[in-house]
Amino acid sequence: MDAIVEFLKELHSNIICSICRGYFCEPVTIGCGHSFCRACLSSSWRLGAQDFSCPECRQNSQDGEIPLVNMRLAELTEFGKELCSKILQSTEGQSQCVTHKKPFKLFCEEDQTALCVTCCETPEHEAHNISPIQEAAQKYKRELEHIRSCLGKHLEEDEKLLAEEERFAINWTWIFTGEFHRLHLLLMEEENRCLERIKQEQKASQDRISQHMQSLQNLMQELQEAGQQANLDLLQDARQLLGRSEAVLAQRAKAVTPELREYPIPGLIEMLNRFRVDLTLDPTSTDSCVSVSWDFKSAEAKEDWPVETEDFFCHPVLARQAFSSGKQYWEVDVTQVPQWLLGIYTPYLRRKRTRNMNCGFVFLLRCVKKEGDYYLQTYPGSLNHRMKGPLPRVGVYLEYSSGILAFYNVLRSCLIYKFHSIPFTVPVKPVFSPGPPLPGTKPGPMTLCSADSHLCACCYSSQ
Repeated sequence: MDAIVEFLKELHSNIICSICRGYFCEPVTIGCGHSFCRACLSSSWRLGAQDFSCPECRQNSQDGEIPLVNMRLAELTEFGKELCSKILQSTEGQSQCVTHKKPFKLFCEEDQTALCVTCCETPEHEAHNISPIQEAAQKYKRELEHIRSCLGKHLEEDEKLLAEEERFAINWTWIFTGEFHRLHLLLMEEENRCLERIKQEQKASQDRISQHMQSLQNLMQELQEAGQQANLDLLQDARQLLGRSEAVLAQRAKAVTPELREYPIPGLIEMLNRFRVDLTLDPTSTDSCVSVSWDFKSAEAKEDWPVETEDFFCHPVLARQAFSSGKQYWEVDVTQVPQWLLGIYTPYLRRKRTRNMNCGFVFLLRCVKKEGDYYLQTYPGSLNHRMKGPLPRVGVYLEYSSGILAFYNVLRSCLIYKFHSIPFTVPVKPVFSPGPPLPGTKPGPMTLCSADSHLCACCYSSQ
């Protein structure tokens, strides 16, 4: 029996935390070999402390990090607690100390064991907090009852919170569903207005072209009749007829070239910004006609820009990034460049298309300025539209899997042009060109906008 008692004492001493004096809870063992409750050691090693030492032997720890839980010691602690509990229950029936053969009347708080009067007089328990068993039991009963009461209140509160959360989720689901439904209706109304506007503007454009055609026909009839007049009559009307002919011919470009129409789509740019990417320029991809800024975000045409034989490919600069999947959106500030070029470049497609840029494939949007007017053109494609004024910022959206490339007027939140069903097979790179500059003007930079930059109407300045 004495051997069992000694074994229990030894076991008890090995599963007790020297900080809280209770059984280990998530025990951890540090470098010196001593073990503590994880929470006790964490409290002892205060956050940011310069000296992480063992609370027992004061030996410094190497890294000051809380070790992982010692699972073997945790299992030993559970085994020891269960064994001590069974031994205590078996000795309670005898109600006496095995060592001194005297009844248990006292309880040691530190060791959590029942003691006889003689046990508490030993040096082992001399400095411990000892109280009568009945008093200690009542104390723990009160504490356990208090904890049970708190847990009951918390459980009741959590049940109420859970019910409120369920009601909250149902209400917000209904609210958001209603908001999206309302938004769908508003978008449908806006779509119908845009479609009606397109019809009206298309009719106005057709009427304008028809009127111009009628003017040409009338002029041709007058010219034919003038050719049959007598010389004297012809000379009297010739100057006026020639002047009217020149005026009609001068108006032809504006009469026939369609104006780029703006159909704003609410929330368009906000949605595209979900796919915003930060691009940087590759200075090695261009030639001496274009300079790239130190942060690789701007490209600027040099003043000695040569005359191009093929206008659409004016010394391009490629982005460092390449895309082979997903959806990407980027914006380019072209406020300071009246003429520019934007798009993508890919070295290979599934189907043959017109090639350029060193036998690669390009899809481009280009802005040119002629006689004070701005024109947008696409390559490949048939877009050749006149604009009311310059664009301050252009958005470019790439959807690789669907083969979509779209250009947007960021300020007006409207579509400029969209390529679709492009058969991509290899990574594509964004391409830029800040020119050619207009004669007699100082070239400005074309700037890649950062992902967190946004454009509002107050940012717009005419070219």
